[in-house]
Amino acid sequence: MKACAICHGALEIERTRCPACGMAYEGPMAQARLARLGAEDQHLVEQIVLASGNLKEVAGVLQISYPTLRKRLDGLIESLRSLRRQDEADTRNLLDQVEHGTLRPEAAARRIRELNGG
Repeated sequence: MKACAICHGALEIERTRCPACGMAYEGPMAQARLARLGAEDQHLVEQIVLASGNLKEVAGVLQISYPTLRKRLDGLIESLRSLRRQDEADTRNLLDQVEHGTLRPEAAARRIRELNGG
């Protein structure tokens, strides 16, 4: 689920738990860019990877024309670029907080790694 059922605002992850030992972590957590894409874009990425990047094959699997696939791919690319710009702005903000002493460097480093999928 990506949006609130009541107000439709974007949901954020604040708690995660290890099923093996039960240890839980709480606090703001960033999601990797691909996880923040909509379901349709995530499905498109999956199909492209499974087809080893062969767009003709992807168009066939999705039963759409190549120009339609190209248009969807262009939209996906723009979505990823927008998320990257947002992550870069968030990174600058985190670094500013460290510089001003309002955020510990370790916390900023963890959040920056999360933003970059690590």
